[in-house]
Amino acid sequence: MKDPVVIIGIGEIGSVLARGFLRSGHPVYPVTSNMNLSAQMNTIPEPALVVVAVGETALDDVLQDMPAPWRKQLVLIQNELLPPDWLKHGIDNPTVVSVWFEKKKGQDVKVVVPSTVFGPHAGMLIQALDALEIPATQIADADKMTFELVRKNYYILVSNIAGLVCGGTVSTLWNEHNALARSVAADVHSLQEHLTGQTLDHDALIAAMVIAFEGDPEHKCMGRSAPARLERALKMAEQAGLAVPALEKIQSAQDNNDEK
Repeated sequence: MKDPVVIIGIGEIGSVLARGFLRSGHPVYPVTSNMNLSAQMNTIPEPALVVVAVGETALDDVLQDMPAPWRKQLVLIQNELLPPDWLKHGIDNPTVVSVWFEKKKGQDVKVVVPSTVFGPHAGMLIQALDALEIPATQIADADKMTFELVRKNYYILVSNIAGLVCGGTVSTLWNEHNALARSVAADVHSLQEHLTGQTLDHDALIAAMVIAFEGDPEHKCMGRSAPARLERALKMAEQAGLAVPALEKIQSAQDNNDEK
């Protein structure tokens, strides 16, 4: 039998990955939010992988409590994920996945574009996804993976935040509200450059985002987390002293609607 895989957080995406690892021959051990990580590590001291599949707002607490023996096996799959999110916890070489498939309750997996995987355990991730016929591409360069993570952030933040204004689908957003989408993307770009500490190619990121829009043109712009994403982006911009006029305008409109 192959070595076990620990999955912390068994939501929709975590459950998909669990199925993929089981199909590729690995026993899977789920860890839920009420379970102590150190206690679980004592039970499973040497797993093949430790997949952190919690939501992005829970990531800091999980990484802070991560037992040292598990840190070299980490796999991170969160939205809005960037290198500083793991480096600040002293984790320097995790396996990172930019997930481009969607799984909602009662629905099968929907692929937007191939997911991208980087890090020492990329092969195992790709094998598990391949067992489910979910396409994935291995990225060999850290800077290219940062680009892929930022691309996903563009997709999520632009569609969610602009969707607070126009609703609809990503196709409608890009084709009928292009100026709005581009203004939000400009603010998102400023945030991403600040958070990564890198100069990023805005035009290339726009083009990559549009490819993802075209991969699922009927994808709804505004999810339940859209207001929280806008609030979080504005807080980060304020802390960094960044001008984000499009985001501020959208928040002002939201505030006015709440008062009515």
